Amino acid sequence: MKILRNLTCKSPTFLLTAIPGFHSAHAWISIPFCCLYAIALSGNSMILFIIIITQHSLHKPMFYFLSMLSAVDLGLTISTMSTTLSILWFHAREITLDGCIIQMFFLHGFTFMESGVLVAMAFDRSVAICNPLRYTTILTNSRIIQMGLLIIIRTVVLMLPLVLLLKPLSFCRMNVLSHSYCYHPDVIKLACSDTRANSICGLVGLFLTTGVDIPCIILSYLLIIHSVLNITSPEERYKVFSTCISHMGAVAVFYIPMISLSLVHRYGQSVPKVVHSMMANLYLFLPPVLNPIIYSIKTKQIRKAVLSLLFTK
Repeated sequence: MKILRNLTCKSPTFLLTAIPGFHSAHAWISIPFCCLYAIALSGNSMILFIIIITQHSLHKPMFYFLSMLSAVDLGLTISTMSTTLSILWFHAREITLDGCIIQMFFLHGFTFMESGVLVAMAFDRSVAICNPLRYTTILTNSRIIQMGLLIIIRTVVLMLPLVLLLKPLSFCRMNVLSHSYCYHPDVIKLACSDTRANSICGLVGLFLTTGVDIPCIILSYLLIIHSVLNITSPEERYKVFSTCISHMGAVAVFYIPMISLSLVHRYGQSVPKVVHSMMANLYLFLPPVLNPIIYSIKTKQIRKAVLSLLFTK
């Protein structure tokens, strides 16, 4: 009956979905979800604690950008944790349009910010490898702060129209969302009023983030590869290029699930709903869970600091 009352209304209540077809197993499904949330929260908090508080030797541009990445991953995790666990633990599926808009602002906002931070990290690696003698003069503390502020400003400018354009929409369908959180393409599919402005705004936001950031990252790596190929010693080539492996892993675990989910939403109408749900959860969990692991394994300074923090009495 609650769903029926949502027909043709301006302030609907949406119903979130965890994993379609597994409602009776929510208690069991919550166990791996809780483990993933715990890994994401503890891993990113540990990296922030190490860089900011315990290891002053890591107060360098590369690690400042890593701390930005960890902070964004924490925000991305927290932005969906309440709704996901509420569904799995208490079967609390309802969320208002205003609640949906707030969650979308932070969810998509932190996604835009992570994309921007990955570009900044690619720029950091390209300067360190292509122009090492000017590294400290190019990436000063004030310039790093400016880059961080630019990432935040871009996010706010792109997100405000995206979420504000949802308020005038009318919804006249069964307002059941495909995921355990509010995802912009998922919400506008349920509207019965004109959503062309919403779609255009979403595409503009996608172009000004992913459409700009991916070419910038590719350009950075082309410059890096060109510099590495000019090194005569194979051992030195490997040593220099190995400093980029962690960042390449972070780029892969962020962009591959995000692009895959976008393609499934746009072209995968015949794809089973459970596949949509699994793709959405990969998009949600992979970066915050894997980034701390990748950097702890592949970055010697972080690995030593983590081991010291965990095993020092």
